[in-house]
Amino acid sequence: MSVVQLNFINKSNETKNNEIVIFQKNESSPNGPAVAWRVIQNCGIGDHHPFTFSSVFSVSAVDSYGNYTPRLSASMGQAFEMVLAKSGDVLRYKGAASSSNEVELENNLSTGAISAEIYRDGKLCASQRNLAPSSKAAFQFNSNIYIGAAAQIVEGQTIDAAVMSQINTEINLFGISSADIVMTGGGSGAQAKPLTFSLENIQQT
Repeated sequence: MSVVQLNFINKSNETKNNEIVIFQKNESSPNGPAVAWRVIQNCGIGDHHPFTFSSVFSVSAVDSYGNYTPRLSASMGQAFEMVLAKSGDVLRYKGAASSSNEVELENNLSTGAISAEIYRDGKLCASQRNLAPSSKAAFQFNSNIYIGAAAQIVEGQTIDAAVMSQINTEINLFGISSADIVMTGGGSGAQAKPLTFSLENIQQT
């Protein structure tokens, strides 16, 4: 298991109380909607917010009756399936995925669509809705995160396409064990500058 220790630091001059949203793209469907993995709120000038980015994943599913399964630990290369057991709909480990770079979740119910969800560090990272019987969701992530300032973003919910298009700072965490993510810029009036995000105090693995 690899863990990157990160520390967001607000060194900007921004007086607006923006939310800082961090998300990843599911490389198995990179053009699909993204989920707000982390949302940092009320982090004032000079404040900092530590968090981790690790390879600890878990999966769960929601059936058409609104039942949520327990989360199962997952690693890249593993496959899971939703089946009808004697007790009702259950999620279980199936075996190896078709790709060693993906986590797969298959709907093997005879009727009813499900939602497939994958979590990183206990927070929803991606989901696929309306997964019909005999179809599967595939999740694949690289070491890149996207970060930006926005408003009215809710952690764990899908990010609006218009908001996503405005968040274009991509940070590659490959080979890093710890780093600060520093936000600078901001301000008001003629002195205002765009908000920028950069890595500082990088420690390599």
